[in-house]
Amino acid sequence: MIDPVILERLREMVRGRTGQLLDSSRAHGIETRLGAVARREGFASLDALMSALPAQGVDSLGWRVIEALLPGDTEFFRHREQFALLKDQLLPALAKARGRVRLWSAGCATGQEAYSLAVTAAEAHAPGIEILATDISEQAVQKARSGLYTQFEVQRGLSARRVLEWFEKDGEMWRAEPQLRGAVRFERANLLDPPPAGPFDMILCRNVLGDMEPERRLRVLESLSGVLASDGVLITAPSEPILAPGAPFRLVAGRRGVFVKAAPAERQVA
Repeated sequence: MIDPVILERLREMVRGRTGQLLDSSRAHGIETRLGAVARREGFASLDALMSALPAQGVDSLGWRVIEALLPGDTEFFRHREQFALLKDQLLPALAKARGRVRLWSAGCATGQEAYSLAVTAAEAHAPGIEILATDISEQAVQKARSGLYTQFEVQRGLSARRVLEWFEKDGEMWRAEPQLRGAVRFERANLLDPPPAGPFDMILCRNVLGDMEPERRLRVLESLSGVLASDGVLITAPSEPILAPGAPFRLVAGRRGVFVKAAPAERQVA
């Protein structure tokens, strides 16, 4: 079992750099993931890895440790009802009204959400869609750019028709077609840092905010609000609790996880 002192140190490192609250109840999983990092980086043990952190700093080895600890589970077309809303209503309406539509997938992990957005835009016959996808993990961003997924990964959320239409076999893997990869621009970004230049017509920030400490979550929401168009839409995971006092968004009636900017009078006071 991982030493409680080391666990607390890891919690503070992750919280300080990302705002995420590390679940200490999953200590065994943490030890397993960090053991893999230690072996990959050439350390004889987890203790040796942790001892090297102060000398190397968070900008190098520390970030690789943080990336290993952050939740990375994702799949294509996760929360399918939201993609149905995008395909049937939101993307066609935006494309008709705007002509050029900018979307930001914030916290895109290994790219499944961003590629699902690109497929949805094509199937909705919504031209002029530009997709920026960002994640804090450089390793995740590199995988997303490659568009290369295992059989298990493509089976999570993709129908056989979509696999054959949008992916090509690459040895034992499946690679997103050039058209699909070209529809998304991937970049590394930390949501606690200044955001990409807006405005964006829609921001998807799903399964990210719920694990943040409240103060950092509000800070990120303010940042997202600042680069979202005045009539733009923020989409979170359906059950994520973001409507804390002072939040700059309000829920769209009858649409779980769909938000618009709140007018000053609508913002709750702490």
